[in-house]
Amino acid sequence: MTQAHLDKFGRPIVVVTGIGVVTSLGQGKEDNWRRLTAGESGIHTITRFPIEGMRTTIAGTVDFLFDGRVAAPNLSEKLATLAAEEAIAESGIGTPGEFPGPLFAAVPPVELEWPERQQIAEAVGHYPIVYHDLLGAAATGKFRPWHERFLFGSVADRLADKFGTQGQPISLSTACASGATAIQLGVEAIRRGETEVALSLGTDGSVHPEALIRFSLLSALTTANEKPEEAARPFAKNRDGFVMAEGAAALVLESYEHAVARGAKILGVLEGCGEMADNFHRTRSSPDGRPIVGCMKNALADAGVTPDDVDYINAHGTSTPENDRMEYVGLKGVFSEEKLAATPISSNKSMIGHTLTAAGAIEAAVSLLTIQNGRIPPTINYNIPDPAIPLDVVPNVARDAQVRRVISNSFGFGGQNVCLVLAAEPA
Repeated sequence: MTQAHLDKFGRPIVVVTGIGVVTSLGQGKEDNWRRLTAGESGIHTITRFPIEGMRTTIAGTVDFLFDGRVAAPNLSEKLATLAAEEAIAESGIGTPGEFPGPLFAAVPPVELEWPERQQIAEAVGHYPIVYHDLLGAAATGKFRPWHERFLFGSVADRLADKFGTQGQPISLSTACASGATAIQLGVEAIRRGETEVALSLGTDGSVHPEALIRFSLLSALTTANEKPEEAARPFAKNRDGFVMAEGAAALVLESYEHAVARGAKILGVLEGCGEMADNFHRTRSSPDGRPIVGCMKNALADAGVTPDDVDYINAHGTSTPENDRMEYVGLKGVFSEEKLAATPISSNKSMIGHTLTAAGAIEAAVSLLTIQNGRIPPTINYNIPDPAIPLDVVPNVARDAQVRRVISNSFGFGGQNVCLVLAAEPA
């Protein structure tokens, strides 16, 4: 390996050679990019299940893949499959069913959903039902396919079989940072010399009644149901909660040397990854913002760059009162006042909602497209600025700008924070 293929710390440079994206805006990165930069919203009233009596009745669901209701693991797998197919095809790597590296998959935590539980209850055949009745019905063998489908690792296992990835697939869940964690694991595996190639993806198809109710009970969701496309308002003074959403993104990662040797088109560089846990509270950030500050500083240090080298910040920007304020507190602890004022920051979640497990991967993909196209997607629905968060949020309309380096933030519940530094191809 020549010096040109190593970063300033002597590690293999990790590049991206394939990108795949699916969100409520559509299938494929071109469709998503066109609509994101047009400031379009994929958020709409839920039609998948009854919403009477719900406090929140909107979401960024992906409704164009199946006619009826499917269980979350099935939708998550389908979304991941489409994203991975697009990324691998663009990369032109391997052969069909034979991907030359491991799979790192961020997948939502799974459990039996209400329709399946109801069928098990009906199989008992009498009321009232006690717990051992349900165990007895489950033990009949009638529901064996569900037992396999609702295992946490089932999505990644099936993806590994389909794409022929190498070794045991890794399934992971670090809350809203999961998609970024999957990328980080791929980067670290290549840097350690364990592989030349990795497939990293995040997927989430888990908008169902129980999930919606749980987030609602946490007071985390918006209740601005009347105009769904205007409900996600990151950094605006009238923000009142996030919008649940679905989607997936996949990246093909390679060592720079490997990509150059096979003549691959390089779409960007994963320069740095940083993480820092925050044990303050299960949903809230430490008031001093130190874990967020530390996470961003760790990512910049891992990339060997300074805050002054960053051209754009892809915000976590969930649209909750707490998160957006704490992201600003964190940014102030990393960037000088002058630099922060001069650096555009926008939230893709204003248009696609919060895709939870998939968010970090989707936002990394959008960050790479921002670098490639020299256009920054806007933060839509920014009509009432919050004087407590004086940021350049690229309000409402996309902006043309030369972007060579992006920091992409993912701050998850439970204090699981991951930041990625992405850059243009080395000169």
